[in-house]
Amino acid sequence: MAYKCTNCGFTSVEWLGRCPQCGEWDTFARATPTDNDKAPDEPEEVADEKPRPLSEVSFDRQERLSTQIGELDRVLGGGLIPGSVVLLGGEPGIGKSTLLLQVAENLAAEGQVLYITGEESARQVKMRARRLGLSSDDLMVYSGISLEKSIKHLIEIDPVCVVVDSIQSIRSLGGSTLGSTKQVRELGQRFTRAAKSREITTLLIGHVTKSGEFSGPKTIEHLVDVTIYFEGKRDSNLRTLRPAKNRFGSTRSLGLFQMKEKGLEEILNPSRFFSTNSNHENQPGNVTVCSMEGTRPILVEIQALVTKASYGGSPQRRTTGLDYNRVSLLFAVLSKRNHLNLEEFDIYLNVVGGFRVSETAADLGILTAVLSSFYDVKIPKETVIIGEVGLSGEVRAVKNLKDRISETEKLGYRTLFVPANNQGLNGTELSLNLEKVKDISDTFSRLKLEV
Repeated sequence: MAYKCTNCGFTSVEWLGRCPQCGEWDTFARATPTDNDKAPDEPEEVADEKPRPLSEVSFDRQERLSTQIGELDRVLGGGLIPGSVVLLGGEPGIGKSTLLLQVAENLAAEGQVLYITGEESARQVKMRARRLGLSSDDLMVYSGISLEKSIKHLIEIDPVCVVVDSIQSIRSLGGSTLGSTKQVRELGQRFTRAAKSREITTLLIGHVTKSGEFSGPKTIEHLVDVTIYFEGKRDSNLRTLRPAKNRFGSTRSLGLFQMKEKGLEEILNPSRFFSTNSNHENQPGNVTVCSMEGTRPILVEIQALVTKASYGGSPQRRTTGLDYNRVSLLFAVLSKRNHLNLEEFDIYLNVVGGFRVSETAADLGILTAVLSSFYDVKIPKETVIIGEVGLSGEVRAVKNLKDRISETEKLGYRTLFVPANNQGLNGTELSLNLEKVKDISDTFSRLKLEV
């Protein structure tokens, strides 16, 4: 007798409360004969191909298919590769179906597109399309949960692109239940084989778990060519595309959107969207930093609030859009190197606009914002602060500094604090004032933040 995890497919000879592979609780169930991995018959949509020398394999350099959505094309590495399989995941209601319906409409200009939906009726898809102002005779909609019928329509139509919404809502006739490990794996395999053999670009929508990862077996993520997470908060209209895997491009790119009444709208200038307007009168605790998302510099505003703790016990520490562990480390450096006692104060940090800053180049800006709020001193407006802070309080070099400087100049900022040991800055003609700092004390002294 064997037991199998219904989340990831891990098999054990005894029942376990927690799966050692995926970490989920109470997911083990007694394995049935239908759970065994049998060798399936070769699907009819896959042509028989014999082994041949690599030198004889024909290769025609194909241009990418543009989705006509610049932020999505950026994340994909320049567009969709014919025959590729893209997996898009995100929380319910975040806008996955809206995004791919817009993509399907745009790709219909290149040829017929098949939109397979197992979660909505054709009327519901039409309602969304009407709200988005979309309509095309070459956008074919099939509403059903049958994998066999979906593959049949795919073969008959032979579209340039197929959208599957979602992989958890479609099943094979006589197969396992919806959303099960076996069902998701089989669906991924069938659509992937069809995409590769017929050069059909395939876009799959996948559900995510509470932890934000794709639900189902990891097999599906290994099968596909591109894995993208669509993220955002319910109380914000900001949406981000973050690639986790990309066989045709970088995984360090970032796509930014705003959810509007008529669908998703690209944020073409993220720095202007997130950073403080130059005409805005800064308040204590507000600092502008420049974060790199892949090769893209983005100026964002960090806000800090330091206030006397009102209640006994441990002081409050809250961060939004920043790594809490990294911020805690920076507080320790500030306390040790500058002899500043913050144990009796609550500290709150926030990245304006719902953006998330993960790189260490924002360290110096974070500490500056904290001291600005602590001493109630305004940071001069039109100032940007960049630098990683080491454990000794030194300001360390950051990557892509020239790109950050160029973005700062373009937006009209006048002063830029940078690490003194960054290479390649000598002899560069700039329209802004470059303040080269060696450590945090040097930075605070120049900004008149007395410590």
